[in-house]
Amino acid sequence: MDDLIAASMVGQQETAQRLGLNVTDLTCFAYVLQAGEHLLTAGEPATRVQVTTGAVTGILNRLERAGYVTRRPAPHDRRRVRVAAYADRAVRRLTHQVHQGKRKRPRISPGPLVTVHSAGFEPATF
Repeated sequence: MDDLIAASMVGQQETAQRLGLNVTDLTCFAYVLQAGEHLLTAGEPATRVQVTTGAVTGILNRLERAGYVTRRPAPHDRRRVRVAAYADRAVRRLTHQVHQGKRKRPRISPGPLVTVHSAGFEPATF
């Protein structure tokens, strides 16, 4: 089980790196994506990721500069903001990175991935 968790962490770090983010920013972005049409307040990702509201402001600033999210005023209270994701931009960047990666050797060691494969899981193909 430890190897499976390690492989998951490596995958998360690899995805974050491909998007030009750190893992905490990626986690917040994932919550915004998951919310879909139900836009989150800035405080909701802070609660879920267990960071302060000040820290989530920095995270949202980075995500906004990268073009992955936008802030919108809340309809009934203009002092509050809602966060919306640009999922298509992340998908385009990941797709480009994956296609580029086919021409390069991966930078991670295959150890955890081989362990996952030997445990009966099929390896992912792109």
